[in-house]
Amino acid sequence: MTTTDPATMTGLELLRWIQTNDDEQIPSIRRLIGMRFDEVDHGRVVMSLGTRPDFANPLGTVHGGIAATLLDSVMGCAVHTTLPAGVGYTTLELKVNYIRAAGTDGQLLTATGTVIHAGRRTATAEGQVLDGDGRLIAHGTTTCLVL
Repeated sequence: MTTTDPATMTGLELLRWIQTNDDEQIPSIRRLIGMRFDEVDHGRVVMSLGTRPDFANPLGTVHGGIAATLLDSVMGCAVHTTLPAGVGYTTLELKVNYIRAAGTDGQLLTATGTVIHAGRRTATAEGQVLDGDGRLIAHGTTTCLVL
């Protein structure tokens, strides 16, 4: 790869470029909540974040939207890694199952997304969010429309 023009990069090339050339000045949901790419492979993406008090729901634990955002991100990005240059995607459906609460005290949440099917028009993926002790926080599936 000799260019950094996103339009000429495959999904895998683009996400690997973002992983190694992260510019915290570029606005994104990733920057907003502190997600970082840990692994980017064809059909599989791992991202993590540290929890913080701003993530609290009214009960004082991490709001479910944080786990949902992690899952949507890793599953969608896993799909993106399978796409050629100039092809995009959008989430059609997101299903999340919450298993246990996470604390807002800086614990590490790690999410893994894996492609199940990558077709011409649709793709599906599954994902998990684990806490720092390896306990399952949430899991889910997605269907994406390939554009």
